[in-house]
Parts: sequence; C-alpha cells; structure tokens
Amino acid sequence: MTDPAGSGPAPVRILVCDDHVVVRAGLLALLDSAPGIEVAGEAGTGEEALALAARLAPDVVLMDLQLGEGIDGVETTRRLTQAEEAGGTAPHVLVLTTYDTDADITRAIEAGATGYLLKAERPEELFAAIHAAAEGRTALSGPVASRVMANMRSPRPSLTDRERDILAQLATGLGNREIARALFISEATVKTHLRRIYDKLGVDTRAGAVAVAKERRLLP
Repeated sequence: MTDPAGSGPAPVRILVCDDHVVVRAGLLALLDSAPGIEVAGEAGTGEEALALAARLAPDVVLMDLQLGEGIDGVETTRRLTQAEEAGGTAPHVLVLTTYDTDADITRAIEAGATGYLLKAERPEELFAAIHAAAEGRTALSGPVASRVMANMRSPRPSLTDRERDILAQLATGLGNREIARALFISEATVKTHLRRIYDKLGVDTRAGAVAVAKERRLLP
C-alpha cells in the first residue's frame, strides 16, 4: 500500500470490533499511537462490523470472538471473507480474543481469519500482527502457534457440527431425551451420534467422552 501523495506507505486502515465498550476504547487509544495504523471505525456487534466494513473498506478488521447478542466473531469473520470469494474485495480479519481453546482457534481459521492473537500480547506484537495481516501474512500468538503445531502432529478427531452440539449438551449433564428436545431431533438420532462420537474419541461411556473432549479441547 502506498500513500497517494507519494510520501511513503499508506497506513493500515483498521476496523475494531469488540462488544466491551471499555476494552474497545482502550484498543482505540492504543492504536492511535501506533505507527502506520489508522483507525477507520469501531463496532460493538457483528452486524455493525459487517455494515461498517462494507462502507469503510478497511484493510484489517480486529475481531473479538464473543460479541454478546447477534452473530459471533466467527460468523462475522466468515461473512467478511466471503466477499472475496464472491469476486469482491474483503478485509483481512485478525482475531483478538482471550479464548485460546482448540475449538475456537479452529473455527476462526476455518472461517477465514488471517491471524489469531490473544489479548495478553504486548502492544508491539499487536502492531506487528496488524501489519502482517494487512499483507495477508499469518499472525499467531505464541501459545496459539504451539497449539496449531501440536494439532498438526497429533490431529484431533474430526467431529461434525451436530456431533459437537451433542457433545456440548452431554457435557452439561443432559440425558438423551433432554438432548433430543434441546436440539429438536429424535432420541434415536442422539444415540446414533453418540455411538459415532464414542468411536471417534475411543471411549465407551458418556463420562469418558466428556473427559476426552475436555482434555483435547473439543468443547467451546
């Protein structure tokens, strides 16, 4: 990116999306002091981020995962990045969150996020990640990179979305009938999915499935 005036690289235009007003204000103040970064706008919901991104065309969207009511950060990321697949232009999405579970990381990356950073990072690391994301380069926090590498060496069981839903309900202590009601499916369907979950996790009990899921961070 080059400044139209020819005075050097243009600043990275960034849209900040975080539902916590105080956190968002802190990020804006921090980014205002960052070299080569210009805050184009701020959003408190996923829907607002989508609307602003379409109007402001930022280079990077700094995205929180948990956004309260409405669509979450993963779904917002997916919709933002789909614009490019449709032949349009899309911003790069850099996730900035406190959540570092395998499930969150995987969902965000599969949705099209360019990078995944934790809020505990130093400001310099955040600034560097923003510039990297603007160039389409992957930016990962150290702990996140370690998890990604560990999963590549020892891949997690591949569960379907429905299996993940049932596993999450299982972890709350619900029985088959309650799970069926919660997910609007039959008990027979629940039992079928449970057998598949047990096979994939290498267990034969409900407690074993939950224990392995927590150990391998398969639950959100």
